[in-house]
Amino acid sequence: MKLSFRWYGESDPVTLEYIRQIPTMDSIVTAIYDVPVGQVWGLEKVLKLKRTVEKAGLKFDVIESVPVHEDIKLGIGNRDEYIENYKENIRNLSKAGVKVICYNFMPVFDWTRSQLDKELEDGSTALVYYKDQVDKLDPLNSNLSLPGWDSSYTKEELAELFAQYKKLGEEGLWENLEHFLREIIPVAEEEGVKMAIHPDDPPWPIFGLPRIITKEENIDRFLNLVDSEYNGLTLCTGSLGCANFNNMERLVDKYSAMNRVHFMHVRNVKLLEDGVSFEESAHYSGCGSLDIVKILQILHKNKFIGYLRPDHGRMIWGETGKPGYGLYDRALGASYITGIWETLSKLS
Repeated sequence: MKLSFRWYGESDPVTLEYIRQIPTMDSIVTAIYDVPVGQVWGLEKVLKLKRTVEKAGLKFDVIESVPVHEDIKLGIGNRDEYIENYKENIRNLSKAGVKVICYNFMPVFDWTRSQLDKELEDGSTALVYYKDQVDKLDPLNSNLSLPGWDSSYTKEELAELFAQYKKLGEEGLWENLEHFLREIIPVAEEEGVKMAIHPDDPPWPIFGLPRIITKEENIDRFLNLVDSEYNGLTLCTGSLGCANFNNMERLVDKYSAMNRVHFMHVRNVKLLEDGVSFEESAHYSGCGSLDIVKILQILHKNKFIGYLRPDHGRMIWGETGKPGYGLYDRALGASYITGIWETLSKLS
C-alpha cells in the first residue's frame, strides 16, 4: 500500500510541507486545475507540477482527475476531438511518470451533499446527505449550487444537458462509456498508465440524471467492457459504502483479488435509518457504519500494492478550508490507516 494525499495546488491552504510531515506519506494526488475540461494539459505545465511536488519530497504518481467532457458522456458534438485530447493527456502524464489516472463518468456533476458544515455531536463539522433536503432542491428553477457542479453552465445550458441525459438514459450512457474505454485503454496500455474510474457518489440517480457505476453488478459490467488490467477502479469506501445495498467488504475483497483496484479512497460514513441519508464521520470504525479495520485487513490479505488516500475529513480544532479537505482530520485518518497497516504487516 502506498499512502497518498489529495492536494489542490498552490492555492490549497494545506501545503505540501504540511503533508510531507504525515508519517509514511508517499505520494501527492493532484491535477491541473486551470485548463478547461476537454483541453490538452501541456507537457511543460505537467512537468512544472511534478517538479513542485518532488521538491517537497513527495512522489508525483497519481492524477485525480482528468475530467471527461460532457460531449463524450453524451456521445455528441466534439466527442472525437475531446477523446483525442484525452489520449494526449494520458501520453503527457505518462512522460511525467504518472502511474494512475482517476476519473469519473458522472453526468453534469461530481459528488453531491445537501450540507457541507453539519455540526456533529462532538462539535466538529462534516459533509452530509439528507434525502429530505435533496428532494426539496430544484437545480433548474433556483440558484442552487452544490459541490461538484460546474458553475460555468447557464441555467439554459443546464436545462439542455438535463434534457439530453434524460433522453440518453442509462443504456445510452453505458454505450458512450464503452466507446470511450475502447478508445483510451489501448493508449493507457501503451503508456503504462492505469485508468481508475471513481464510483458515482452517492451511487443512485440524482435529479433524474442517470448514474451507472453504483453497485457490484454494474462494476462487473464496467470491467468487462474492456477486460484489461489498465481498465480498473478507484474503489471509494464512502461513495459505495453509503448505500445499504453495497457490501463494502465483499467489493474490496472481490476486486482487489482481481488486481483491478488501482486506487483506494478510504473514509467512513454513518448510514441513517432511512437507508438513503448519511453523514460523513471520522475514519475510526466506531464513528461510522464501515469496518475500516476489516477493509484494510482484506486489502492486506490480497497483497494490495496500489495507492490509497484518506478521503474526506471533518473540520476539527477550528480549522477552516475546502469542505472535506482540511489537514487535521485527514492526517488523523492517514495515521489511523498507517497504524492498522503496520499492525497487519507485523502480525502476518
